[in-house]
Amino acid sequence: ASERLAGLEWRTVGPYRGGRVTAVTGVPGKPNLYFMGATGGGVWKTENAGRTWENLSDGYFEVGTIGAVAVAESDHNVLYVGTGESPIRGVTTSHGDGMWKSTDGGETWSHIGLEKSGQISKIEIHPQNPDIAYVAVQGQIWGPNEERGVYRTTDGGNTWKQILKANPDTGASDLSMDPSNPRILYAGMWHHGRKPWFIKSGGEGGGLYKSSDGGDSWQKLGGGLPKLVGKVAVDVSASNPNRVYALLESEPGQGGLWRSENGGESWTLINGHRVLHSRAWYYIHIAADPVDENTVYVLNVPLMKSIDGGETWERITTPHSDHHDHWINPADNRNMINGNDGGATITFDGGETWSSIMNQPTAQFYRVATDNQVPFRIYGGQQDNSTMSIASRSLYGGIGVSDYFDVGGGESAHIAFDPDDPRLIYATTINGTLTEYDHATGLERSIIPYPEVVYGKDSKDLKYRTNWNAPVALSPHDYSVIYYGTQKVLKSTDRGESWTEISPDLTRNNPERQGRNGGPLTPENVGAEFYNTIFYIVESPLEPGHIWVGSDDGLVHLSRDGGASWDNVSPPHKGEAMINAIEISPHEPGTVYLAVTGYKLNDFSPYIYKTTDYGKRWKRIDEGLPENTFVRVVREDPAKRGLLYAGTEGGMFVSWNDGDDWQSLQLNLPPVPITDLSLRQGSLVASTQGRGF
Repeated sequence: ASERLAGLEWRTVGPYRGGRVTAVTGVPGKPNLYFMGATGGGVWKTENAGRTWENLSDGYFEVGTIGAVAVAESDHNVLYVGTGESPIRGVTTSHGDGMWKSTDGGETWSHIGLEKSGQISKIEIHPQNPDIAYVAVQGQIWGPNEERGVYRTTDGGNTWKQILKANPDTGASDLSMDPSNPRILYAGMWHHGRKPWFIKSGGEGGGLYKSSDGGDSWQKLGGGLPKLVGKVAVDVSASNPNRVYALLESEPGQGGLWRSENGGESWTLINGHRVLHSRAWYYIHIAADPVDENTVYVLNVPLMKSIDGGETWERITTPHSDHHDHWINPADNRNMINGNDGGATITFDGGETWSSIMNQPTAQFYRVATDNQVPFRIYGGQQDNSTMSIASRSLYGGIGVSDYFDVGGGESAHIAFDPDDPRLIYATTINGTLTEYDHATGLERSIIPYPEVVYGKDSKDLKYRTNWNAPVALSPHDYSVIYYGTQKVLKSTDRGESWTEISPDLTRNNPERQGRNGGPLTPENVGAEFYNTIFYIVESPLEPGHIWVGSDDGLVHLSRDGGASWDNVSPPHKGEAMINAIEISPHEPGTVYLAVTGYKLNDFSPYIYKTTDYGKRWKRIDEGLPENTFVRVVREDPAKRGLLYAGTEGGMFVSWNDGDDWQSLQLNLPPVPITDLSLRQGSLVASTQGRGF
């Protein structure tokens, strides 16, 4: 079978518009050299201060999600990288596979353990000895694990010792070393975990810890700090190591920026403004200026700077919002690199100007659709950015900014249109958004069936519950028919002017999972955790009126009469795993493939189900796929019956025999999650979670 793949290769479409970056560092004494870790795109280096970036991890790493990057001060050839990004987005965060190390500046890499860490938040290397390093293991997202805590190696990563552990629910969210005395370490410990409907943050074992003996022993710091603490960030002021800054998620009136003047013995709340600690699970990042003890940065939606020790703050303008990591040059504090949801960006003038984020092909896409133009165009929603329609090839030798445009909706869009005439484009995004974009006029209008503010609401109190990644679909038999998924299927035949409910609630509808979706400290009230929602809609191209619907809680329903009646045809799957994609065979009525993902229930196994009788019976056809590589999408080739493609969290696979066995279709594709697939004009198009299309 491998001969059949000879000569095939994947081609990057782009866009060269940066995706999320949560780990950055510079190198003292080398102001043009920087490294970044993307949240799906791997490890990158620039040697020209951000004019161009090159990937270092392809060919070595087995995952693309990066949580921490560190360069040894005493030997710049030594790099440590921790995988698994630490801001734990339920929709776009993969778990890592532990620690990687390079001793030749990133040219080659070896895996050095901690493979069950899940997410790694920070690495500190001893300033004189590159073989001594400390790693903050935050832990798995979806379940407790014993590996959470702080680790130390004294032999360059050959062996590791867990030197700080609270409990299996509490991991290390941050770590800071006193640069004047590397025996002194501060660790932020975070009691946390996620369910599909809830983010738990705050609890036993969480708080600030200090070691004065290189990690041999630790004390939990009090000195006025609050008792109940959620996520923690901590940084020592290098110019005055007695001054320590901590950013805490805590109860109302106690969260915010805290400061110690005596190495952590006593603490004062300096500023509790919400902008410093809002949406704590995603942010809570801090950077103390190494030159000026009174200058400190807090990374949140805006980048915030204080020059009076945290009393007052100003916003620093950057090329993109949602900031996660920040490195300041100890030789010149106007020179910095920032990692945010648009990429990595460098300044030499204290944030007045920054390098571009339009040179990093690290975009995360949720879904992909294609049209029938020549050359065909590719559509999707980029995480924390816009939707786009981008050319699959260009007249100009490279696919550039002039080859793409926004088509409404937003970051997490499903996108639907008539593939032969994609003038009117329907797109969804977070918080129940639904738009129609008219390419002839360039106008976009909201066609939300029931406009209502969802921010801050419990989903059980809303008329319609919609997923962060809500589906919209058109009928392949009549492209004026629009279907939209809430907890019910809604239908419009007049471009969204009016809507009809054509189904009952097609979810498990458990009100206990539709309430406050974060706690005990911070509700996650932007709609990211709305549960019991429809997740996928498709009408059969072979049989008009046959509509298949999958929910985020494991149900599949079929209507054979355009929505007048519905049958529950769910597969016999244990638990409430998401029906992530439904593929109706283009060759055979009644044959359907399901990609079922249980990762949010801490189950990373691959599940592909097939029926040949409209869902009366299902059989699994995922044997031979690697364990712990969950499947997000399956597609059947329209030209060849039984030729299946599977996009998984660990890459691409193909089956020549209708799922009896599978082989890798990775070829030259980097290690990156595949979120969706589309077949068009003899091409296979993949959307990825960290390397664009």
